[in-house]
Parts: sequence; structure tokens; C-alpha cells
Amino acid sequence: MPDFRPDDEASVAETVRAARIDGPLEITGGATKRGLGRPTQTAATLSLDRLSGITLYEPAELVISAKAGTPLAELESTLAAGGQRLAFDPPRLTALWEGDPARASIGAVVAANLAGPRRIHAGAARDSLIGVRLVNGRGEIVKNGGRVMKNVTGYDLVKLMAGAFGTLGVLTEVTFKVLPSPETEATLIFSGLSEADAVACLSAGLGSPWEVTGAAHLPGWAGSPAETLLRLEGFEAQMTYRAGALAAHLVAHGVPDVLRGEASAARWREVGELAPLGDVSALAVWKISTRPASGPSVAAALRRAGVSRLFLDWGGGLIWAACEPAGDAQAGPIRAALAAHGGHATLMKAPDEIRAAAEVFHPLPTPVMELTRKIKDAFDPARVLNPGRMYAGV
Repeated sequence: MPDFRPDDEASVAETVRAARIDGPLEITGGATKRGLGRPTQTAATLSLDRLSGITLYEPAELVISAKAGTPLAELESTLAAGGQRLAFDPPRLTALWEGDPARASIGAVVAANLAGPRRIHAGAARDSLIGVRLVNGRGEIVKNGGRVMKNVTGYDLVKLMAGAFGTLGVLTEVTFKVLPSPETEATLIFSGLSEADAVACLSAGLGSPWEVTGAAHLPGWAGSPAETLLRLEGFEAQMTYRAGALAAHLVAHGVPDVLRGEASAARWREVGELAPLGDVSALAVWKISTRPASGPSVAAALRRAGVSRLFLDWGGGLIWAACEPAGDAQAGPIRAALAAHGGHATLMKAPDEIRAAAEVFHPLPTPVMELTRKIKDAFDPARVLNPGRMYAGV
């Protein structure tokens, strides 16, 4: 299969225009997330790995722009040198897919709308994204948004492209609003809580005035107790007081241990990269979203269905679960468990044959699916960009 590797936006547009005759394209960046979504049947690969580099960084304005193939690590390193960071804590998720994590691109983060544990506080990638440049399925270069957040009329392409998985346009440049990095952090750890008590603890912490930026519940393994984690970030001078005040606010749930500084950061990196699931190299992995209050009930239903390896993030509203990669990888029982509570489930990792046969993304109601097809028609009428990556025929 041909592999096109353009090094500028005009060449990307030319490649897409040619694909309207020559056949559809699989869009990749660093090729670390090719296992996410349904397998595509394409005539060639359009790789953006040469479309790389930071094009604008204005620390005083809290704005950074980069070409879509820029490694996430390069962006984070540049921001760190300026005492800043991407607010949404983008994960690599190297436990799920093959590829060199150093090649993970910022365009893929946007295309998949990824976010780590801090999403509960700062939102997802789309909430920090303020501008995009892209090539649509007609081969037209489109710009939307800019260097400030503002309201728009018509399609908000900035938000639409985040989570479209390359099915509506080939991202060529992205612009983010960034935030200052905190001076330090602390994590309160409550031991031995049940999932219901843990979510009550997390909800109370998130509803407190102490600005919790991470809220997860990890199961106990091999006799170790379950851990309920709440993170605080800010100035060193504040941290002892805020951690003490939050612990006092949550005293009904016990007396927590406290991790400080790098020890706290390391624990949250483990959560973001799914370490609590253990080795998932031979398993299927699901990302399940629901209301935080429903998290324990959904988790209990999953266990009754035989999905026992799981943990809760985002205050209980996100459940990461792993199961055997057989049949539909438990798609039926998992989505049935959600039916009574609301939410959606995405199959993040599974063999190609399962992803080709099962619904990887949560099935959409008929009116929403019709709207999705109409949006695809508007941006990519010839179906040349990642066809079928999200839904068959789209």
C-alpha cells in the first residue's frame, strides 16, 4: 500500500484531491494509535509525520500552535521550559497499541479527543483547542478559530474536528490555550473504601472549594486494599493547608495518607496510562463513560457479566475495563449494563477481526446517525478520509 508523507499543507491537499480518483486514505501521524477505531479499507496511507514543528509559542498569551505531526513530547517539552502545560493531561496509552510512544503526535491527540485524569477539572482536548487548519475531503484547505477563545457562527470546526478521528478532515495545524504549570501537587489516598463509598468521597471532594484536579478509585490487588485518590495542585505554600482542609472535609471516609510532589505526579501518570489494569497485552480494553453517581452500579453490572478487571477515574464517571478478546469482546453485556444508567462504551483495544465485526463506538440513535452521515457528506462526500473508522459507511 503506498505511503504518502507530505511535508507541507499544500502537498497534503494535493494528495487528498488525488485520492478522490485513486482511492481512500488512512490518515496517520506517529502511527501509535492505528489500533483505535474500526479497521479501514484504504488504497494508501497519508502520514503526517513530516508535517512537524511548533509554529507559534507566545507564553505571555498562553497560546501555542504546532503542525499536526509534531510529537506530543516536543510540545510538552517546549511548554515545560516556559513553565506551562497542556491543561487536559494528554495520555499516550502505550499499554493499548503498538508503536514508539515518542512518536505520538499532537494531531492524533486532537483527532481522538484524548484526555487524562485532569479532564475532570480541565476538560478534554477540545476544551483547550482554539484553532485548527485542515484539509477536507475535497482537498480544500480550511482554517477555523485562532489565538483567542470566542463564539462562532455556523460549524464550530475546532470542536467538530476533536474526536472525529480523521473522518472529516486531515488536521495540518492545531492551536491550544495553555496554562501555567503548578509549583507542586499532593494526593490524598483513602484506603479500603467500597466503590460506592469511594464515589461518595470523590464527589464530596470535587464539590468542595479546594479545587480537586484528579479523582480516581483503584481496586486492591493481591490482598492490597483499594485506594481512593484525590489530587490537589498549586503553590507549595498552600499545599499543606489545602490538603489538611480537604482531609478534614472528608473525615467521614477515614484518615488519608498524603503523597507529595513527584511521588504524587508518578501515581497519576500510572492512572493515566492504565497501570491499574495490569498487563492488557492479550486483552480487550473498554473505555466506559457514565454519570459518576452510576459508576459503582455499572461496575457491579460489569462484574456480574464477567468483566472483573476495572478501575474508576473522573470521579466515577469513567470506567476502564479489560476482558478476554473473544466474540464481541463483551460488547453486548457491557452496553446492556449501561442501558439502565446512561452513558456510552468505546472498544479501545481488540484484535482487528473483532473491531471489524463489533460496534467499536457506541451505537448512535437513528436521528444522530443520519446527522453524522450528513456532516460526513458535507466534509468528505467521496469518502476518502479514514472511511469506516468510526461507523460503517461514514
